[in-house]
Parts: sequence; C-alpha cells; structure tokens
Amino acid sequence: MAATGNLLTPEELDALSEGVADGSIPVDTGFNTQAAVRKHDLTTEDSSLGVNLSSIDMINERFIRQFRLGMLEDLRVNPRINPTRARILKFGSYVSSLQPPMSVNVLRASSLRGYSMMVIEPSIIFSSLDSFFGGFGRGVGNLPPGRLFTPTETRIIKMIQDVFFRSLRDAWSPLMPMDFEVVSSEINPQFAQIADESDLVVLTRFETDGHEEGKGFIDLVYPYASLKPVRDLLRSRVQTGDGNEESDQQWRSDLNEALSAATVQIRVHLGHVESHIQQLETMVPGDVLYFRKPDFAKLSVNNIPAYEGVVGSLGSQVAVQVRRCIKPGTP
Repeated sequence: MAATGNLLTPEELDALSEGVADGSIPVDTGFNTQAAVRKHDLTTEDSSLGVNLSSIDMINERFIRQFRLGMLEDLRVNPRINPTRARILKFGSYVSSLQPPMSVNVLRASSLRGYSMMVIEPSIIFSSLDSFFGGFGRGVGNLPPGRLFTPTETRIIKMIQDVFFRSLRDAWSPLMPMDFEVVSSEINPQFAQIADESDLVVLTRFETDGHEEGKGFIDLVYPYASLKPVRDLLRSRVQTGDGNEESDQQWRSDLNEALSAATVQIRVHLGHVESHIQQLETMVPGDVLYFRKPDFAKLSVNNIPAYEGVVGSLGSQVAVQVRRCIKPGTP
C-alpha cells in the first residue's frame, strides 16, 4: 500500500469504497458494535431533572383565588380565570408566538435566580380599564404593532401588576417567601430577553372568559434554570416547619385538650382457654377448666392492644398496674 504522509492515494480510497459497497471488506469488526447509541445535543438543556410542575400548578391554583378577589377590590373586575397546566418549552418558541403590542414586564423574583417575565394581553388591559370607569368590561380589537400605551392605560397596568404580585406572593408563601420587582417594561416581546432562544422556560397561562372582545390572557414565565435550585422544595410541595411556630403550638394545645376529654373503653384480658364444642356441651356445674396464667394481663383500648399489666387491688377496688406498652402489630 503506497502512502505519502500516512494518507491514502485516490486509487486506494476508491478500492476501499468498492470493497465496502460490494461487501468484500467487513465493516462490523470493531469493538462494542452492538452498543446502543442515542443522540445527545450538549448545547440543549435537559428538562428531566426533577422540577415538579404539579407544584407549580398548585401554586397557580392558590394564585387564582387571590387574584380574582384582588381584581374585584381594586379594579371592580371579577374575571373568570381558566389556568392551563404549566409546560416547558424553548424561550424562542414562546416569544415567536406573541404579537405586539403587549405589556411585557421583566421581573426579578427575590428567591429565584435570574429574571422572570409577566405578559399581559391588551384585551385584559382594556377590559379592566372599561370596568374601572363603570363600563361592562369590554376589550379592544387588534392594535397596530407599534401602538404605545397611554398614561391612563399604563396606570391600569400598574394596578394589575400590584394585584398580580400580591396574589403571587401569597401563593408562594407556603413554600418560600417571595417578592417581585419590575425591572423593565416593553411592548414588543422580542426586546425582553430573560433567556437565550434555545433555553427552556416554564410557562403558565391564565386565560379569562368574558365578552368575545374581552377575552385575553396573562402569562407568567420562569426560566427553567431559576427553578432548579428549589426543585427539592417544589418536590415536597409544602414547607414544613420545625413545630415551634406559635400556630403549631396553639394547634397542638387545642388538639390535646380535645383528645383529653374523649371517652374510651378499656378491657382487661386475664387469659384465654382453647376448647372444643363437644367438651362445652358435656360440662356440668363444678367442672374445672385449666389454663396457664400469663405473666401479664393485656389491656385493650377500644379493642386495640395497648398495655400489659398486673392485676391486683388498691384499697377496696380491683386495679391494674401498667408495666409496659405494646408495640403496634404485636399479637
């Protein structure tokens, strides 16, 4: 085989190609030829790292209850909100699905890494504006892409934000303290970059029912990477305390007081004898049954074995002295 600088000549390459094509040169003689291969792109983020989206759904359900009450109190609007299940998608795909103008707000969440985003569809803004000034909550049709919000509309957006953040703070409170701050606002989603286009985000959309022109949505977008540090907390779903909180102590005291007044039946078993029906049928007064007396009598509380003790007397009464507890499951 002639070669120059460890390279094959064109004739040798052609001969190898012909041998592989006609099968005269085997190609499956390497190591681990039966190993299964799965394609993996190192530049994409894995979405199977344990972030519990059902916990996000539970947070959103608590949020909706608070948000509806807040909108009624502050903006005289009582929207019917239909939450969608939280889902994971690429940030570029999400942004490309939005059409300006919209109220796009970049947020900083105090307990999460990076920035999040809140997007308010214009129909929500104009229906809230109409209701606030005594209308029927009607929305608005299509707007030009470059149309800016007026000072009055901006004020309504600020009121919606206040209700939104207050409700979201309460919804997160069972898991962790959370506060939100608006970093910037845009009308074009392309200018609000909280992540790269290929990065994953967690999207929750809150859709409202009402008049046809008053239907709209509010989106809450978390970068997937921001939820990774708290995925263990999300997996537990609720934050458990150490039992020393004032509310826990009061609850424990009330429960103990209620249980202390409960009435239970205690039965003392001195022993038992196994016999046959035939023997019982032939018994007459004066017959004696013999059995081995156990070391301890068994005390059952509501037919559940609880203690072992010794039967005796105290003064003029028969008494039982408790010696030890019976572990659950012990016959």
